[in-house]
Amino acid sequence: MISLALPAERSRSGNGLFGILNSVPHPTLVEMIAIAGYDFVILDLEHLPHNETLLCQCIQLAQLNGCTPLVRLTCDDIPRAGRILDMGAHGIVLSRAESAEQIISLRNAMFFPPVGTRGITGGSVTGFGTLPLGDYIRQANEKLWLVPMIETPSGIQAIDAMLRVPEVTMVMEGALDLAMSMQLGPQPAHPRVESEIRHLADRCRNAGIPFCANPRTPEQQQYWQSHDITHWLCGEDRGFFFRTLKQRLTDIQSL
Repeated sequence: MISLALPAERSRSGNGLFGILNSVPHPTLVEMIAIAGYDFVILDLEHLPHNETLLCQCIQLAQLNGCTPLVRLTCDDIPRAGRILDMGAHGIVLSRAESAEQIISLRNAMFFPPVGTRGITGGSVTGFGTLPLGDYIRQANEKLWLVPMIETPSGIQAIDAMLRVPEVTMVMEGALDLAMSMQLGPQPAHPRVESEIRHLADRCRNAGIPFCANPRTPEQQQYWQSHDITHWLCGEDRGFFFRTLKQRLTDIQSL
C-alpha cells in the first residue's frame, strides 16, 4: 500500500525538497539514494532499459525508505502511465513537454474519473484491499505528481498554457537538451540557455507552481538560492559514481 504526498508535504530535511536522477538502473542504487536522504528519485524510462520487474523493485525500495519514486516517460509512452502508477510510482515526469495538450493527455492517463480516464485496479497500491478503492482514488487524484520537463524552445513558449492545467505539481528544466534544441550544442550553461531557464522559473513563480532547479555550477546554485528556490534536482547518480571511483583510484595511485 502506498502513501502519497504532494511535494510540500514530502521534505525530509525541512529546508527544501531534494531529488536525483537515477541513471544506473538497479534496485540497490535506488535503495542507497533513498537511505542517503533524498526526497525523490526519478527512474528514467526515456534513455534507459528497464524491465517491469526491475522497475517495480526500484519503486518499492524507494517508497519503503521514505523517498518518492517518480518515473520519467516520453510523450510516446503516455499510455503506459497508468500501468506504472499501478506499480506504485508516485508520479510521472514528462520529458520534452511542449504543449498543454500533452499535459492534458498525461493527466487523463494518470488520474481517475472525474479528473482523468485512468482505469482502476487493486493490488499493492491499495494494500491488496486493505485501503478501500474510494480512498485510493481520492488520494491519487489529489496527490500524484505530474511534472513537465521543459527541454525545447517550444516548451518554453507553451509554459503558461501548461501551467494552467490544474494537476501540474512542479516543473523541471532540461538545460542540455534545451541548448541542443537552440542549436547551441552541448552547452547547458550558455547565457542564452540560462536566460530561458530563468524566464521559465519566473513563469512558474507567477503561476504559484514550484520550479525545480538543477544547478550545474556554484554560480547557478547561488543564483537560485538568492531567488528562494526550494525544489532541487541534484544531478544524476551516474556522473557522481564515476567521478568518485575515478578520484579514488587517482588518489591511491598518487601515494
